[in-house]
Amino acid sequence: MRVEHQLKAFEQVLQSYDGTLPLHRFLPAYFKQNKQMGSSDRRWAMRHLYSFFRLGKALPKLTTEERLSIADFLCHDTLSLIVEKNLPDLVHKITASQIEKIDLIASKYPEFNLEDIYPFAKHLSNGIDTGQFFKSFFLQPDLFIRVSAEAAPSIMATLESEQIPVKQITETALSLPNGTKLENILKEGSYQVQDLSSQHTGTYFRPGKWEKWWDCCAASGGKTLLLHSLEPVLDLLVTDLRESILLNLDERFRLAGIKKYHKKELDLLKNNDQILHHYTFDGIILDAPCTGSGTWGRTPEMLTFFEERKISQFSTIQKSIVGNVVKYLKPGKPLIYITCSAFAAENEDVVKYITDNFPLELESMELIKGYEQNADTMFVARLLKKNQD
Repeated sequence: MRVEHQLKAFEQVLQSYDGTLPLHRFLPAYFKQNKQMGSSDRRWAMRHLYSFFRLGKALPKLTTEERLSIADFLCHDTLSLIVEKNLPDLVHKITASQIEKIDLIASKYPEFNLEDIYPFAKHLSNGIDTGQFFKSFFLQPDLFIRVSAEAAPSIMATLESEQIPVKQITETALSLPNGTKLENILKEGSYQVQDLSSQHTGTYFRPGKWEKWWDCCAASGGKTLLLHSLEPVLDLLVTDLRESILLNLDERFRLAGIKKYHKKELDLLKNNDQILHHYTFDGIILDAPCTGSGTWGRTPEMLTFFEERKISQFSTIQKSIVGNVVKYLKPGKPLIYITCSAFAAENEDVVKYITDNFPLELESMELIKGYEQNADTMFVARLLKKNQD
């Protein structure tokens, strides 16, 4: 029976996965080692795994198969054999709205509680609509790209000619179905893959021509690329702890035409005065290491494997990094503090710590509610260094 075959494949992968690697990195390696799985097996196993993890820790007393059936019903508007087998009375509702589907499951399973999906609700930042936030985990966030305002019409025309659904969100932000392959459709360097909320953080940068800016946790350079698109005439320093990540940054910068920048491998939990003693900056972007709890719609396995103790660990790291970078900021200039977290301990609480312990004052901050636009939820604050007489 095909359904039993699919279920067995799903359970085998599930038993092999321990959450150490992100699921999107684990699966290709697993499939490579298990070449007996055909393309259809891989496709269904991937769908079932992501659906299963989107249910978080809801309905823990049910069997794995029952939980998978419910998850697949809630996450998709196309039928699976597992839904047909275990929820035959709901098959005709597969294309119903998300709200109706949730109500149907709650009626069929009275113990179903949306709050069980995201078991860390007490840590959320103020202002999050928890009901809307929890429901967002049943949907894969969209793929967003950033383009120049001038190129947007032609890029949209190219995508539409390839029958790719595309929506223009802002002058420079386009939304596409997740999983859209753009490599052979759009010219390299003509777009950047960047979540809509991440693009929005750029409204807090406000760089001036000829200024010196530091992207201190640059990773693959997304925020620097955004900064450069706002003001290309800047003196840029990019740093990160990982050399391999900075190599990826080099390639992205080359494709974007950024040639003038400085790059250093730095551990920001240490004192770097010997390396940076002569540096002062007109702006510092701190896209801080964090739990990523605002992006778990893309990595739903975290709903199962995340450990609560890590919230305070990341908060401590963020506060330490701020202390080690703010001394290089010129008076009157901004520190842009960013996380992709939905937790207050990494967002508002860190901002309060900064203003209580360093000569910075808060100009503005925002919890970016990505769940309202099928994007990531993020946090950004712009803090100005006080003049010290």
